[in-house]
Amino acid sequence: MQGAAHLYDGRSAARHAVEVALSREQQALVITGDGLEAPLVWPLQDLRELHDHADDDQLILTRHLETEDESLRDTARLVVEDPEMVAWLRRTRPRLTRRDLREGTWRRVALRAGGALAAVLLMIFVILPALAGTLSRLIPVEKEIAFGRGVKAQIERVFGATEAGALDCSAPEGVAALERMVTRLTEGQEIGYPLEVSVIDHKMMNAFAVPGGHIVVMRGLLEGAGDPDMVAAVLAHEIGHVVHRDPTRNALRTAGSVGLLGLLFGDFTGGAATVLLAERMISASYSQDAEAEADAFAFDMLRGAGLPPSALGDMFERFREEYGDVDGPMAHFASHPRLTDRIAAAGAASSGDSPHRPALSTDAWRALQDICDNQVNTRDAD
Repeated sequence: MQGAAHLYDGRSAARHAVEVALSREQQALVITGDGLEAPLVWPLQDLRELHDHADDDQLILTRHLETEDESLRDTARLVVEDPEMVAWLRRTRPRLTRRDLREGTWRRVALRAGGALAAVLLMIFVILPALAGTLSRLIPVEKEIAFGRGVKAQIERVFGATEAGALDCSAPEGVAALERMVTRLTEGQEIGYPLEVSVIDHKMMNAFAVPGGHIVVMRGLLEGAGDPDMVAAVLAHEIGHVVHRDPTRNALRTAGSVGLLGLLFGDFTGGAATVLLAERMISASYSQDAEAEADAFAFDMLRGAGLPPSALGDMFERFREEYGDVDGPMAHFASHPRLTDRIAAAGAASSGDSPHRPALSTDAWRALQDICDNQVNTRDAD
């Protein structure tokens, strides 16, 4: 059996017209041609098929050869076009599709893959958090505020709003009551930002801080709180995160992680990244140290406003009733271990407190709970 073929010798770009004959005695293909100094003999057992071509009628062959790289393949390529020889080789040579790798290759691949994974984990869990902490202290406040407004707008889109501010609750008496509560908490305090507190018409019992001094309270939190002191305690806790720039640090860490994962896996750019960032801010999960610092800040702020720190513990109890002791679905207050300890700490911080004046009067508290009356249609759609 013999037929015409073309040979690329691997040393030049020249294409040699050759004849290929099957030598049954030698169990090999014998390759001859005018451009060859001597016939080439390729043992049948060493033949390997290459699949990087589109013509199924051709058979591109190389041969197994001990080399210094991982492929263990000859650099020469033989293109066989004779239909009978192509069919015979594919029918009788089971080793054609064998992949030859040097001994220990998979171990080296596993070690390198493990090293790459370790590097990614180191970047996400060690380097990016440290870098985010540094950057959060260096970003100008005005840039942070602009960034936070964009994040809040994206959060509203996650909740179904078609434009920024569409879900903001703005019943005048409710807004006035909220402003009185914030003023009482922050009077004499150095926040470092022009603090903005808003209420979004959504049934989730949650509140969170956004970069740039913006705090978002959900309607569900106002409905779930037992009294205005609980809401004031949550605001004090979130103001603590704002003062410590925890939202900015968290956003920078998330953005860095999204970018790194996007480089590795793709499709983490543009809208997908901003949606993920918004969802992370809604369910913000800070470190236990950051939570403890925000709690301590809230205790001091509440005492300074003449309110009991135990109100924060009372609100934690509500979260625990709603979401469980540790892993609430979207309540980041309940997303940390040792919630019981935090409730106890709030109670201990209130020991010996004298009677206090509630954060809002009865009428103002009712107005705050009704702050979303301007969003009746949105509420009915929940």
